[in-house]
This record gives sequence, structure tokens and C-alpha cells, in this order.
Amino acid sequence: MGFGPVRQRRLSDDIVARLEAMILEGSLKAGERLPAERALAEQFGVSRPSLREAIQKLAARGLLVSRQGGGTYVAESLGSTFSDPLLQLLESSTEAQRDLLEFRHTLEGACAFYAALRATPLDHERLRAAFERLQRCYDSPVPGGGPEEGLADAHFHLAIAEASHNAVLLHTIKGLFDLLRRNVVTNIGGMYAQRGETRDMLLQQHRELYEAIVGGRAEEAREVSSRHIHYVQEVLAEVQREAQREARARRRQGLAES
Repeated sequence: MGFGPVRQRRLSDDIVARLEAMILEGSLKAGERLPAERALAEQFGVSRPSLREAIQKLAARGLLVSRQGGGTYVAESLGSTFSDPLLQLLESSTEAQRDLLEFRHTLEGACAFYAALRATPLDHERLRAAFERLQRCYDSPVPGGGPEEGLADAHFHLAIAEASHNAVLLHTIKGLFDLLRRNVVTNIGGMYAQRGETRDMLLQQHRELYEAIVGGRAEEAREVSSRHIHYVQEVLAEVQREAQREARARRRQGLAES
């Protein structure tokens, strides 16, 4: 039996593995600039040539982008699941909005469940900050919530995904971030107009979700997440039925006047 030589692992491969892990866990985000070469080499305790070689390998694989005179960045494309034209199509389709809510039902329930099981004290701090930001939006008198509420809502669910410590769930949520934010903005205006209690109900549901996760109650967290999405689906179905009735009434009025 023949034995091949044992290949010595290059230092740059270890640096590649470290940077890959940081991207995968979300420590390095899409579009984020890496520290300057000298500073990063000192942080890793490696030589600048080894670091440079690792960056070149990751750039060749499309994970990093080096800009002439402007540093090195995590590729922007890693942060988006859908292109801008597709986002616009999904936003304008009632059926696609329904499909997104069904998808959120499964995805966010899993995130909440695992976040309750795995969240660290630091995750709890990030969740608290995200929830308090969302609460300030609910307390705001801005009619229909406004874009800030959509952004805060999406950040809250992103914080839950981060606390799940599941890389696939996290990057799926990140890839859908813009779609989730726009979906919330699209939904809340009609929901608030349809039911007077909606704002208080959504705040209560988000608070229960936050408390279940921080309290480590995984099944409860998943149940609250499910109940939240069901409520949104129920109110939006009412909004759609009301819009259809108004459209029929306008058509009848137009025929009567013609």
C-alpha cells in the first residue's frame, strides 16, 4: 500500500476559513468593509502577505470585492436573494404578498423557536434594543406607521434570526430583508385603517414574542410567531374583500350613470 505525502496547510487557508466563518455567522455583513490590511493582519496575528493571499482567494470565489484604493468589502450580492426588478413584481402582486406571508409563517416560527433555545445574553441585548426601537414606532403618532416602522419591524425579525444561531435561517432572512421591510410598509397602512385595534395588537404580539424568546420558552415563541402571522393574514384578507366590494360598487355606479 502506498502513502502519499502529507500536505502542509497554508496559513492563508486558515485565514480563509476564519473569514468564511465570520461571513457565514453574520459577523461580516454584505457590503461591509473589512478593516485595513495592517489592522486586520494584527488582529489575526498573521503576516500581511498571508492575509493578502487569503483575500485574493475569497475575491476569486466572489465572497470579497477589492476596490482600487478603497479597501476590501464583503460582496453586496451576498445580501440579496431577489433582484430589484423581481422585488417590484412581488410587491405589486396580491398573490405574491400572500405567498410571502405563508413563507414567513414557516420561516419566522423556526427562527423564534431556535432563538429561544440558543440566544446568548448578548443576543438578548440586541433583541431588547430592536424591540424598543419597534415600540417607539408604535408609540409614534405617524399615520399608517410609515417606513421607519417597516424598517424597525424587519430589524426585529432579523435580530431573532441572528439569535437562532442557524446560518441558513439567518441568511435567508437577510436575503429577504428588503422584501420583508417593504411588505410590512405595504401591509400596515391598510391594516390600521381596517381595524382600530391593530396597532395595539401587533405591539402585544411582538412583546409576547420577545418575552418568550428571552425567557427561553421555545414552543411558546413558535406559537406566538404563528399567531402573529395568522392575525396579519386575517386582517389583510378583510382589507382585500373590502376593496373588492368597493370596486364592484363603483362599477355598478358607473353602469347606472351611463
